[in-house]
Amino acid sequence: MTVEYERRGPVAVVTMNRPEYRNAQNSAMTYALDAAFTRAVDDPEVKVIVLAGAGKHFSAGHDIGTPERDMDVSFDRKAVLWWDHVGAEGGDQRFARESEVYLGMCRRWREIPKPTIASVQGACIAGALMLAWVCDMIVASDDAFFADPVVRMGIPGVEYFAHPWVLGPRAAKEVLFTGERFTAQQAKEWGMLNRVVPRADLETETMALAEKIAVMPRMGLALAKKAVNQAEDLMGLRSGMDSVFGLHHFAHAHNAEVSGGDSLGGQDARSMRDANRTS
Repeated sequence: MTVEYERRGPVAVVTMNRPEYRNAQNSAMTYALDAAFTRAVDDPEVKVIVLAGAGKHFSAGHDIGTPERDMDVSFDRKAVLWWDHVGAEGGDQRFARESEVYLGMCRRWREIPKPTIASVQGACIAGALMLAWVCDMIVASDDAFFADPVVRMGIPGVEYFAHPWVLGPRAAKEVLFTGERFTAQQAKEWGMLNRVVPRADLETETMALAEKIAVMPRMGLALAKKAVNQAEDLMGLRSGMDSVFGLHHFAHAHNAEVSGGDSLGGQDARSMRDANRTS
């Protein structure tokens, strides 16, 4: 199973389970996450949802090179922001897929009416940032590290472009311009994380926070979450993300034009991994 689901009292724990690939996110995992979140939302006994990653790393991001990469496989679409990508040509194919499994899914998960907490250890790279950022809170271990290195591909950042809002403009530029990893301590200083805890205490501390939140009334939590999300959107999050999504796809098209159809600018899973040393 690419995703495991467990209920611990009022807390649903959703765990990405491809540790042999550093929990790289293929489409099968993305749709399994969506199903798990839906299950938790529909369970009246669940008050809080925790998102975790099995093994050494939270996630190395989008799957761009494992044997189970499935970008040409159709799934039942849930975001429904575009038609099915399979069989489409040119920019339509990539725009359709990323509108669904990247930007569309992440926006759905940000709007889940129950509080969500990301529990992060080890690598949280590129597409994994998107999964952490859609959660309401992030608890990270002191060995966690983060990066969005996709500028190496000639692309201005991952599809769910929340960088200026979660990091601040200057930190966002540093992260993007250098492509370098940053530590949990630095992420906490920039305001991206709620708590940094020893690796051995990550699960315990995350569950303690979830259980503390779970005593609050469900409706109050849902409305408080919507209030903060609406405030973020009034600060330009949603419209800004839409504008950068267009730049993102212009970058893919440019890469394909100048490098014989390679929309990733000559990068692959190995080169991106070596650049960030996630092993």
